[in-house]
Amino acid sequence: MELVRGLHNIRERHRGCVLTIGKFDGVHLGHQAVLGNLVKQARAMGLPATVMVFEPQPEEVFSPAQAPARLSRLRDKYELLRAQGVDRLLCIRFDQAFAGQSADFFIQDLLVKQLGVRFLVVGDDFRFGKGRQGDFAMLEAAGRQSDFTVVSTDSFRLADCRISSTAIRGALARDQFSVAEDMLGRPFSINGKVVHGDKKGRTIGFPTANVLLKRCKTPVHGVFAVNVHLDGQRWPGVANIGTRPTVHGQRAQLEVHVFGYQGDLYGRRIAVTFSAKLRDEQSFASFEALREQIEKDATQARQILGIA
Repeated sequence: MELVRGLHNIRERHRGCVLTIGKFDGVHLGHQAVLGNLVKQARAMGLPATVMVFEPQPEEVFSPAQAPARLSRLRDKYELLRAQGVDRLLCIRFDQAFAGQSADFFIQDLLVKQLGVRFLVVGDDFRFGKGRQGDFAMLEAAGRQSDFTVVSTDSFRLADCRISSTAIRGALARDQFSVAEDMLGRPFSINGKVVHGDKKGRTIGFPTANVLLKRCKTPVHGVFAVNVHLDGQRWPGVANIGTRPTVHGQRAQLEVHVFGYQGDLYGRRIAVTFSAKLRDEQSFASFEALREQIEKDATQARQILGIA
């Protein structure tokens, strides 16, 4: 699947496509139903199936404190969309300058002139352009004028589908991992590259693999029994997601202690799936108190994962 990052990288060869626009956060089963029909339509028309997303997401620009947690970061989304047969992912940088463009510019310059869209699938509540001037009716009118078809996402979704990214976040917030898995079509995971941390965990007998969460909010927080997936193998472990208040941490990150793993994980990509929440993150008065609690967490995690 081709990744096109930014308007400046759209070329003449990108003209002509079957397009859908959305967040596709998590690429859950509802999304997959839409994408399956999108790909089918694209194959019938002999055009590339194209997905347009905005990065960062609009809420993360206009109201970052209230922006929803991410179910998937861009790299994860790319892999999930590719698995659905999408031919091209167009990632548009969303900032104040782009948000300030008129709705007519979005349609005529981007959709018609640059992309040559022939078939467009969007939610009937999709709004775009400065002041959110553009709506579904405006797209339909433009389609009649510029000879492209506009259909609602609902018509491309499974009948009676009640799956949404919001519902999945709610299930994760309630620690209902099996419910989230049913809606995603796979276990919820956090994926990333292992980076060097402050190495305090190894001083108390619990070395951790650290994955920075960067600016993206995570829908889960606390201490969990987890499985770490690496090179086709699964390793059980215990993980903390938070800011590490005992060591006065500032950045949100995932720290996972992998049971029985002896190799070097630095620089490698791991996927962490969640089995059960053990407790909320908390601050401890000393490293000794922290060590004692981690020992209890590890014991509980082993029992949950069936390796006690």
